[in-house]
Amino acid sequence: MKNSVTIKDISRASQVSITTVSRVLNGLSRQYRISEETQDIVKAIARELNYRPNQTAVNLRRQKSYSIGLIIPSLSNPFFSNIASIVNHELRKRGYSVILTDSGEDEQTEIEELDLLLDRQIDGLIVTPSGSSYDHIEKAYNNGLPTVCIDRYFEATSVPYVATDNYQGAYELTTHLINYGHTRIACLQGVHHVMPNVQRTKGYQQALADHGLTTYYIGGTNFSEENGYTETHRLLQRKDRPTAIFALSDTIALGAIRAIREYGLIIPKDISLVTFDNAIYLDYMAPAITSIVQPVNEIARVSIRILLDKLEKMDIPEFNEEKVTIEPKIVYRDSVAKV
Repeated sequence: MKNSVTIKDISRASQVSITTVSRVLNGLSRQYRISEETQDIVKAIARELNYRPNQTAVNLRRQKSYSIGLIIPSLSNPFFSNIASIVNHELRKRGYSVILTDSGEDEQTEIEELDLLLDRQIDGLIVTPSGSSYDHIEKAYNNGLPTVCIDRYFEATSVPYVATDNYQGAYELTTHLINYGHTRIACLQGVHHVMPNVQRTKGYQQALADHGLTTYYIGGTNFSEENGYTETHRLLQRKDRPTAIFALSDTIALGAIRAIREYGLIIPKDISLVTFDNAIYLDYMAPAITSIVQPVNEIARVSIRILLDKLEKMDIPEFNEEKVTIEPKIVYRDSVAKV
């Protein structure tokens, strides 16, 4: 039900002027030297009448909406839904609401969603880009909208970003497989042009090269379970089938596991498997899957601090750096065997 109580009603009930009531309710009592007695009367009447301010009017006066746009590629991907949950929780604690949109890994949808968010007069934007173009994001940023890219980013743009050091994570995990004697290591990738995929495939290839090995296989088109399933089926039909698979996301790994089981193979006895992201369910699989841990909490925390630094001009020395990569780590489980 719409609240019909206004400051005029409070003024009438408390016998205090409308101007004084407004100043009390907007926290300006000290500035205008309003007595504590008058403040107590006004606040008591406001509570008694169940007064709620018109937030739209308040926001217009303050020229802030206290809302942040959050664009992610897919809520069905546990990694991105986790990011959304953390960002929403942390921003709510700081008095901001989050308007969440899912671009479905489609650049045109992302552009349209950004336009809608700008129409909503958002104060800031956190975005995980889906496309290969960043013109729409950079335009919003250059027009004064505080913006941070999270997880995915563009090296050529001035827009701040926070991400995992995907290259280093992939390099170390590939090296782990090599140290176990694997030479036929297949890499199942996601969306080709997004930065995490680019850096992970580079790390995989460089680790092989540094150990005198050639790239065995890079295939796949997206971060879906179906992609992992299809690519693994294709690999297992080869005469020189891989001894290990490096899935560049947990969702890809799920598809790979399904295909491996359909072939009657056992992980890691017949084929080893590692992945990137470290969803909670990896611990509960048989066997538990070795994975790169993305520091999601820290990525979200640093992104928010950079955004708030711009929004509230906090000027935090720790976060003057606006292009941040955070070191990942490997969780060693039971999905890798020596060959």
